[in-house]
Amino acid sequence: QVQLVESGGGLVQAGGSLRLSCVASRSIFSFNDMGWYRQAPGQQRELVATITSSGRTSYGDSVKGRFSISRDNAKLTMYLQMNSLKPEDTAVYYCNRASVLKWSWGQGTQVTVSS
Repeated sequence: QVQLVESGGGLVQAGGSLRLSCVASRSIFSFNDMGWYRQAPGQQRELVATITSSGRTSYGDSVKGRFSISRDNAKLTMYLQMNSLKPEDTAVYYCNRASVLKWSWGQGTQVTVSS
């Protein structure tokens, strides 16, 4: 099993930026396609962005052009650069495999965007 630890969230005004990090506990991370997910209060968890093991990226329509996903396999770390944040981006953000079979979810990191 792989443990995932997210960090970097916080409170930011609309239009601001944050950079989230996800650190994995095992090197198997490097061979897996990964994704950032978010869950707002009362809503289901949704996939925000994905990155393949080789670095190919894809984004949900709501974040396309504002968010950028990247990874550093040598550091077992994945990032989510979030720019032009909107109040509707407020959620707990999680990282996990971009596949049906997930590793255990981490605690997530709270992102709150004020208007």
